[in-house]
Amino acid sequence: MKHNLLVRKSALAAAAALAFVLMSLTGVFALDADGGLNVAVLKGPTAMGLIELMDEADRGEENYTVELLGAPDEVVAGLVGEKYDAAAIPCNLASVLYNRTEGKVRLSAINTLGVLYIVETGGSVQSIADLKGKTVYATGKGATPEVVLRYVLRENGIDPDKDLTIEFKSEATEVAALMKDAPESVIAMLPQPFVTVVSMQNDKVRVALDMTKEWNAVSGGNDLLTGCVAIRSEIIEKHPEKVDDFLDDYEDSVEFVREHPAEAAALIEAYGIVPKAAVAQKALPGCNITYIEGLRMKSLAEAYLNVLFEMDPKTVGGKLPAEDFYYIHADD
Repeated sequence: MKHNLLVRKSALAAAAALAFVLMSLTGVFALDADGGLNVAVLKGPTAMGLIELMDEADRGEENYTVELLGAPDEVVAGLVGEKYDAAAIPCNLASVLYNRTEGKVRLSAINTLGVLYIVETGGSVQSIADLKGKTVYATGKGATPEVVLRYVLRENGIDPDKDLTIEFKSEATEVAALMKDAPESVIAMLPQPFVTVVSMQNDKVRVALDMTKEWNAVSGGNDLLTGCVAIRSEIIEKHPEKVDDFLDDYEDSVEFVREHPAEAAALIEAYGIVPKAAVAQKALPGCNITYIEGLRMKSLAEAYLNVLFEMDPKTVGGKLPAEDFYYIHADD
């Protein structure tokens, strides 16, 4: 049994990565010599649900090769370039890849719901309406965090460009640093586990709003999604039994994380996903780790991607994916 867990710190530029891999889609199968799937996972909440499977593979109990990566661009290059068979990535990125590769990547499960929260060091924010006239620090300009914030604001009758100031930073760590020693009231939108990190560093930080609940309230009850499991279409077509076994094992891993948070947190620290087990355990409930497949996955993803498309078509690859984007697990 072979298991490689590599934490990559450098990222390819997005445009360069896509330009390269989209011109060279004739690589060999990524399946390793033992026939196990090669899996890429982004460091963060999308990796937490996979932690038991990663550990079992490391101990030779499961036949997978897993690479833990630091940036979406690395996953894009490896998944589309056929180095990886499956990947845990943002839901909208799966749609982008499906469109740009003409159906060579498919959605097979949802693994993470919303992870965004409005946090503050004062007590001025009790509702979305309280953001009027304020400055909100955030990350993800041009990506789904910005779309989520703008959508929720707009649906609550707030003009994101006129009624408040949204100041974007390049990294969540920058926003977290502002919150750590804030001398006055600071408002920010942060993802888990950074919400937990800043809360433990500064006891004045409070979670003011759960953006998942705010999204659900204005979207007709449709869940805010973050992460998914994307699998190369060629692997699904030629090795469906391996794909279905992998999805079953993934679901078991998620169940372990949800039922045994202390044990999961220790593994999350050991694999360097979160620096401290105490932080990981406290953050886990807010990470909304889940496993949803089949027709419910399809329904939730369609609703979510439709909202993103209406806000900015580029966030889903220019158009909504076709029916064959959704892989329905054999058990469904």
